[in-house]
Amino acid sequence: MQTNFSLLIFLRFGKNNHTNQASVMVRITTSGQRAEFSTGRKCEKALWDPKAAKMSGNKAEAKAFNMYLDTIKARIYEIHRQMILNEDLITAESIKNKYLGKNEKPRLIMEIFADHNKRMEALIGQEFSAGTFERYKTSYKHTLDFLEWKYSTTDFDIRNINHAFITDYDFYLRTVRRCANNTTIKYIRNFQKVVRICLKNGWLAKDPFVNYSVKLKEVTRTFLTEEEIEAIQKKKFVSGRLDQVRDIFLFSCFTGLAYADVKELKKSDIQKVISAEKWIMTKRKKTDTVCNIPVLPPVEELIQKYKDDPRCENADCLLPVISNQKMNSYLKEIADVCGIQKELTFHIARHTFATTVTLTNGVSIESVSKMLGHTNLKTTQHYAKILDKKIGDDMRSLHEKYTKVTSVEKEVG
Repeated sequence: MQTNFSLLIFLRFGKNNHTNQASVMVRITTSGQRAEFSTGRKCEKALWDPKAAKMSGNKAEAKAFNMYLDTIKARIYEIHRQMILNEDLITAESIKNKYLGKNEKPRLIMEIFADHNKRMEALIGQEFSAGTFERYKTSYKHTLDFLEWKYSTTDFDIRNINHAFITDYDFYLRTVRRCANNTTIKYIRNFQKVVRICLKNGWLAKDPFVNYSVKLKEVTRTFLTEEEIEAIQKKKFVSGRLDQVRDIFLFSCFTGLAYADVKELKKSDIQKVISAEKWIMTKRKKTDTVCNIPVLPPVEELIQKYKDDPRCENADCLLPVISNQKMNSYLKEIADVCGIQKELTFHIARHTFATTVTLTNGVSIESVSKMLGHTNLKTTQHYAKILDKKIGDDMRSLHEKYTKVTSVEKEVG
């Protein structure tokens, strides 16, 4: 890595120096930063040529003295040249240390990553959400596992992180961890943030991500139609557990709350606000953003159904929510008995609220975005794209229908 570099030999007199002898010093400057050290030699001020930065005269003593200084300069210039060739991080201090034979303590990526996560944890609720912190914890573990898999080590000198390291990590996530494309990219981006810390602090000479290029794939989100919601609503279940799971799922369909948020809801989160209407006033666990959602009639029915449930009383919660894994298992059963061909998971309820329940019924995308707790309107706009595609598919079917009708009329005529 090229940097502005200069070398100066000069005299320095000690504060309590009462003689004419001065220490001969070397000053290395790179990009405005200095590092100095003593040559171990002294020279009288009268014998020193400041312009030539050497001892004046042609005597053998002066020639030997100047040859020694030339050797120092030549060695420093060679160190600088080698560091450029090796693409090392070049600082005045690193050149000085190499010349003096001092080994710099390597900075280790997992130490830096751990420090980043520790600081992030301390800022939960202020700058970061608990969900974001959990994702970085997972990313830390994946990075550690990668180091053990690839290098049989638990830490790694940041100076050795290069393009090959990044592509190998990408490969590891996709193959060994079996992460999908978008999940892989998210973990890599978390790691990239830690690398940026190294770059900003001047610990890395070159950004290893410069030639790394990946693209998120657009994910098709599944949602239920009005007919499918109605089928689930009207179905009579013999099993109390299926009935309970159906209720929690429908609650999410009509509020847009994710599993973690429904599970955390308390009775105190239901508040009367505008015109004494009931609203759910909460924060998303994933992003820590505020979600204020009006209580629709189907939601009110469910709240009333479980208001005296002993399970809710004992756990101080609004609804008796079981584990997400069990919830999804029972939802597959519900889909089967209701004749729904889609792979039903709890998160589909949130997509259903965004599309079928709100956007399809004319609720503005800005309002939907706020109710979903999205921090970026672009995230919500993806649902609008889904609806545009559905409208296009529906209109094509309608077009085919009327094409057939027109053809029949022509044949009859």
